[in-house]
Amino acid sequence: MADFLAHLRDPVLYAIPVFLLFVAVEIVAVHVLGHDDDVVGYSAADTRTSMLMGTVALGVNALFRLVMLVVFAVLFELAPVKFDPRDWWTWVLMLLGQELVFYAYHRASHRVRLLWAGHQVHHSSEHYNFSTALRQKWTPYFQLPFWSVLALCGIPPWLILTGLSIDLVYQFFVHTEKIGRLPRWFEYVFNTPSHHRVHHGSDAEYLDANYGGILIVWDRLFRSFVPEGKRPTYGLTTNIRTHNLLKVGFHEYGSILRDLRRAGSWRERAGYVFGPPGWSPQQQSDAVAGHVVASR
Repeated sequence: MADFLAHLRDPVLYAIPVFLLFVAVEIVAVHVLGHDDDVVGYSAADTRTSMLMGTVALGVNALFRLVMLVVFAVLFELAPVKFDPRDWWTWVLMLLGQELVFYAYHRASHRVRLLWAGHQVHHSSEHYNFSTALRQKWTPYFQLPFWSVLALCGIPPWLILTGLSIDLVYQFFVHTEKIGRLPRWFEYVFNTPSHHRVHHGSDAEYLDANYGGILIVWDRLFRSFVPEGKRPTYGLTTNIRTHNLLKVGFHEYGSILRDLRRAGSWRERAGYVFGPPGWSPQQQSDAVAGHVVASR
């Protein structure tokens, strides 16, 4: 029982003091030591919202880790091959597999509206700083089918959860405007503040790009990489202009329900739920018409 509970301990919890220290240091760097005129910096209300969203998310994720561990344990028993965590290559396979799964999940979270309804929380701040990294969703449930693949591939369940936490800790440090570009070799392989600033941009040229967690190589391989050019405009394409935690966390689910009520067919209902954010019947009709014209 003690070993089981030990596996539920989230390494992210041990990193919280470091997160808070870096937030404090960045606030000093931005507002005391000075900054460029075009740097947004910190807003007290925005930072408070991000930290409160993150605090609740810690509790939600702690409960959900129990569910994930049980499901992964069942699937692990069905795996045809089981890797030993005492072997160094098991950790390499876990980290590479974790990064590929994270890329797939992250990309789906931007292209499937039901998943986007949760993920949009992280993009809802119009600021970009270390506190933005703490603005996390309260609905992590759709992670389960993606990361279950690793359990079926023979990665020990507790190691999968460890990989998730390593990814989250690393990503905290890419949420800043105070770091420019890093050495070229590092920028080519790893996710960096420059790459992730692009991901948080709501500008047309930056949408749906740079999904990597620790590595950026999957974006280069699957052609979703966009280099940083002009300074991004942060936030959603239509910002919600509120610091109400419930609205920040659930407003997109409400929008989906409103669209479902006015849908005229099951095809439209499916589009509103599983189509990309912003999908509409008119958009689909225009796309079909364009395809017909192009095929003639």
